[in-house]
Parts: sequence; structure tokens; C-alpha cells
Amino acid sequence: MVMTEVLDKLKELQEILAEKNNVEAEIKQSPNVLSSQEELLARLKREYIEKDNKYQKCKQDIVHLQAELFEAESSREKAEKAMDTITTQREYEALDKEIKDASEKEQTLRKEIQKFERQYQDLDEELKRDESLIQHQEQELEQRKSQLSEEISKYNAQLEELKKAEEKLSPGIDPETKFKLERIIKSKHGVGIVAIHGNVCTGCHMILPAQFANEVRIGDKIVYCPYCSRILYYVESAEGENEFFNNEDAGSLSDLDDFDDDEEAEEIDGEDLDGEKMDYDD
Repeated sequence: MVMTEVLDKLKELQEILAEKNNVEAEIKQSPNVLSSQEELLARLKREYIEKDNKYQKCKQDIVHLQAELFEAESSREKAEKAMDTITTQREYEALDKEIKDASEKEQTLRKEIQKFERQYQDLDEELKRDESLIQHQEQELEQRKSQLSEEISKYNAQLEELKKAEEKLSPGIDPETKFKLERIIKSKHGVGIVAIHGNVCTGCHMILPAQFANEVRIGDKIVYCPYCSRILYYVESAEGENEFFNNEDAGSLSDLDDFDDDEEAEEIDGEDLDGEKMDYDD
């Protein structure tokens, strides 16, 4: 297979691999969509339990205060009845004080009971609202889970189609080249093969040495950008081929011509996704 055909297949493969990466990312991220709803529901339930504990405590306090009020009323009524049997001023003063103390206690207890009853009523209404909200959130969560399951099924079906298309294109492409392209696409946001215009890589916009760019133009092998690691192919620039022989902007990069030198090759090799050096002389 001639190199132009290989490059054409790599361009098609790039689109498939990029789309496959997107679909796989959607499948991976899909469960996270439910996280916020699940966290909200869990928080609502925690708050409901805390509120219900206050509600039950308030109810107990009311019962206790009502018991105290009953005792105070009974004490006052008993003292009032005893007034009919007193014979001395001292007895009168003692009973009168007892009646006043009991009456004051009754008033205090009634105010406390009213306060707790208002609080009890407020909590009761809040709990009813929270119950309704929790029920609504549970229903929404179940519906979203069902929708998500359908979406994931569609993503998986789409992924299978992309894998079939990938397998159809793979014959004739060197496995190592395909492997590198996959890694480049993942690290370069879906773009693993780009054109050069003149001696400029359109992926990273770096100026390449004229002889290096000329190797891309000749197109007899796979060439990788020494800066962004992408596979390069040639596209005629508006300025024409003379741009290949303009070394004014290439600076010290002209020493990239010799790819047989191990030390220089190590300097120009781009880093792959894992930070390892990649061999671009394939």
C-alpha cells in the first residue's frame, strides 16, 4: 500500500478513534450524572431524620409540661378549697401564697406549652413538605436511572459500530503506527494527524526545519512532529514550495535533519500520554 493511501486511511481512522474516545468518555462519565441527585436525596433524608428527632422531642416536652400544668392546677384548686376551712390569719396568708405561686406557675407553663405547640406545628408542616420532596426526588432519581440505562445501551451500540469501522480500516496500517496514533489522539484532544503548510505544523504551529518538512512532502514514510508528536502530511501552501527552503525562522532546528544520531533523536522525540519517549523514525 502506497504511503498516500496509508495517510488517507489514518485520517479516516483518526475520526473513528476520536469518536470512540468521546463515546467511551460518555459511558465512563454517565454514572456521575446521578451523583448530585443521590447526594441531594441523601442530604434530604439526613435532614428529615434530624427534624423528626426534634419533632419527637418537642412532643415529649409538651406532654411533660402538660403534666406539670395539671399538677399546678390541682395544687391551686386544692388551696382554693382549703380557704373555706381556715381559722387563722396565718393559715390564710400561707394558702394565699400557695394559690398565687400555683397561678404564676400555671401561666408560665401555659406560655411554654404554647411555644412548644407552635414549634411542634411548624415541624409537623416541615416534615410533611420534606416527605413530599423526598418522594419526588426518589421518583426523579429512578426515572433518571432508567433514562441513563437506555443512554448507556445506545452508547454501547454506537461503540460497537465504531469498533467494526476501526477493524475494517486497520488492515494495511502498521500496528505500531495505529497504537501511536491512538495515544496521540487521546493526549491531543482527538487530533493525531495534521497537515504542514510550508514548513509549519498546523497542530502546534511550530516552524520545522526545511529538510524535515521536505521529508513530509516526499511522503515515503510516516513522519511525526518533533514538537507535538502528531503524524504529519503535506498540503501545498499558498506561498508554494519555496517556503521549504526558507531557514531564516528555523533557527537552531536545522540540526534535526540527522535522525540517525541517537542523542539528537532523543531531543526531538515528543512525549506520549504516559510521559515516555516515542520513536518517530518508523
